[in-house]
Amino acid sequence: MRQLFTSFFLLWSVLSFCQQGTSFIHVDQFGYLPNARKLAVMSDPQVGFNAANSYTPSAVIELRNAADDMVVASYEISEWNNLQTHEASGDRGWWVDFSSYTTPGSYYLFDLDNQIASAEFEIGDHVYNELLKTAGRAFFYNRCGAAKLEEFAGAWSDLASFENPGQDTECRYIYDPNNPELARDLSGGWFDAGDYNKYVTFLWACMNDLLMAYRESTIAFGDDWNIPESGNGIPDILDEIKWELDWLMKMNNPDGTCIIKMGSQNYNENTLSPPSANTDPRFYGPTCTSASIASASVLSQAAVVFGQYASFTGYANQLHAQAVANWNYGVEMASQGMLETDCDDGSIVAGDADWSIEQQEQVLVQTAVYLYEFSYQDDYASYFIDTYQSLPAYTWIDSYSMAFSDAMLNMKNLNYSASLTNDLNAALSTMVQNDFENFMGEETTDLYGAHMPDYSYHWGSNSPKASYGNLNWSVAQLLGEAGAQEHQSKAADFLHYFHGVNPLDLVMLSNMYSFGAEHCVNEIYHTWFYNGTDYDNAILDALGPAPGFVTGGPNQWYSGTFSPPANQPIMKSYLDYNDGFPEVSWEITEPAIYYQAAYLRLLAHFVVYDPGNSVEEVNHLEANLYPNPAQRESYFESVENGQMIVLNTKGQVIQQLAKNQSRLLIRLDEPGLYVLHFLADNGLSLTRKLIIE
Repeated sequence: MRQLFTSFFLLWSVLSFCQQGTSFIHVDQFGYLPNARKLAVMSDPQVGFNAANSYTPSAVIELRNAADDMVVASYEISEWNNLQTHEASGDRGWWVDFSSYTTPGSYYLFDLDNQIASAEFEIGDHVYNELLKTAGRAFFYNRCGAAKLEEFAGAWSDLASFENPGQDTECRYIYDPNNPELARDLSGGWFDAGDYNKYVTFLWACMNDLLMAYRESTIAFGDDWNIPESGNGIPDILDEIKWELDWLMKMNNPDGTCIIKMGSQNYNENTLSPPSANTDPRFYGPTCTSASIASASVLSQAAVVFGQYASFTGYANQLHAQAVANWNYGVEMASQGMLETDCDDGSIVAGDADWSIEQQEQVLVQTAVYLYEFSYQDDYASYFIDTYQSLPAYTWIDSYSMAFSDAMLNMKNLNYSASLTNDLNAALSTMVQNDFENFMGEETTDLYGAHMPDYSYHWGSNSPKASYGNLNWSVAQLLGEAGAQEHQSKAADFLHYFHGVNPLDLVMLSNMYSFGAEHCVNEIYHTWFYNGTDYDNAILDALGPAPGFVTGGPNQWYSGTFSPPANQPIMKSYLDYNDGFPEVSWEITEPAIYYQAAYLRLLAHFVVYDPGNSVEEVNHLEANLYPNPAQRESYFESVENGQMIVLNTKGQVIQQLAKNQSRLLIRLDEPGLYVLHFLADNGLSLTRKLIIE
């Protein structure tokens, strides 16, 4: 009965052009982990497109079993901020905390007096698992140059795209397009956002979040996303990352220079749906210092991640070598005052891919951390120590500088020296304690529980929204047990925002009805899923957009005329539409790989993989090194035999030793830090630091 009502209500809300804001009781429409905090929001709109709607909830809200509508618990409501209007949303409201209920199942909240129900939701250990796969598969749909067969893509199948003459396999240089000798194979990679272009600098934040998602939440990722590589023994997130890395390597040159972007030369070219329908030529732009530095950052961290797998040892070394070339080039150009900030002149249309000098300098410092982590060469650590304090302190713990914040925390955890670790720990802890923007931990300044500064509700606001959640999770690891619970719960609040705990009552992902959402994004601005195609609207059209794309989010500086998004409280500056010029829906609903990655990283914190397919073991080679620190002599003990390479911090090989017994003696006369690389006969490898006093 309730499901029939819900289906009718959804259809009515879309047809009435007011799909958002359809419910007064806001819950995570996918659900909650059993022992997590569960806080629903009840809203009474005061300002904005839904201000004419009025709601005063019952003093007690029921929790009902969705299978039989039986009441399983009841909870008293509490006023938020003495029923003052929350300026950012235009709503006043109440909270109901049902955290104490932990029994797995399907439920909804019900206001008996008003006969109003929330969306259904699950309580269980794996409520987000299928959601993680679906959000991850958005990258598969964004693959360029890959056939999307029906067995993997379902209704959104398509032939390989941009493989026609003059396109990506023989891409021409934009400033000399008639010169065939300059043609390059730049096939592969992902479409960046709503268009089909591909950018090096734009993928930087995306790849950092994806790589960090895997590093932070390895247990969340399996080998079963139903992409072509599924079942190969490698987590599918790494297969997707490798698809982009392979393209990035093609954009590079051996001398460390890197092409900044590739795409179309006119806005009216390559605008057809589906992607394989496009035949207009494609072009690549100039090499730019920002592209080299972005590439260095991505490849250096990717080398660390892929180096954990025996089957990717050679690949990781290739990534690292190119990262070193990129980084050396960037450092040299920076030392000469030659960093470029106006390299992308727009000859390839759409986004300006240039970076400021400050950002380029920041990413050089960040990259040094991962170059050191991979090689343990002292030069990279020294560069970090010599330069990190010259960067603005606000970037150390900042959602707009997540990659640098991640690097700072990573360098602290690498324990290069006690003094550096202590300095970083003190500096980062102070930044967290100051929290001048009130987005850390248990703050109550936002009715919907996921506060971020007003200025963050801009074009692509869902990107910082996810990053504030990720930052809280990172801070939880920094503070340890003392602050972990508080900040992890706050990270979950940001996740719940994406799943419907927002003034729009909207799941911020496309076409998620088959995955448990009752009110979700129906339209996104994407050339494939454009207005008027079969992929236009998830309810009204034959197919709608592919599921799982994160939309741009509310934008208080929307420049079109539709209201909403115009003339609304900032959190209601949104509309579920994909119209083109002059209504510029790309400012509101355009997806992008960097929004997607930030959300996927946030989601992964709350997923524990339920094994279906096995994945290759990460390099877990059991070994002991003792004593360490040592006086001249140390022993390396392992059941595996192989070759031991001893390097100094400049990367010079000091010794090469064969290990053919259970214990290997390592004798070094000079005091200092050494790096031991052990290559086992079974293909596994291990790196350890050894201090000789």
